[in-house]
Amino acid sequence: MVIELLKLKVAAEHREQYIQKDAEIWTQALASCPGFLGKEVWINPNEPSEVILVIRWATREQWKSIPPEQLQQISQEFDQQLGYIHQIVDSAEYQVRFSQA
Repeated sequence: MVIELLKLKVAAEHREQYIQKDAEIWTQALASCPGFLGKEVWINPNEPSEVILVIRWATREQWKSIPPEQLQQISQEFDQQLGYIHQIVDSAEYQVRFSQA
């Protein structure tokens, strides 16, 4: 399993709307992609403008096989419906390894 981690800055007063629109547009679109396993939204109680998205993929190949044009189209729709600026401040990729007790 592969984790796509995105750290965002969103104005605190827009955070809940951002999370809702992200679920309606991005999560729904990604759910139709092969290899998509799920998504978590982490909010920082000490920093209300911080949102972290943790997206789980079965394989890196499936994640990276999404056509750039499709991602651009989803991004444009999201930005248009959101109507305000948000910023990705960090992104990372992790491989998950499970150990047995």
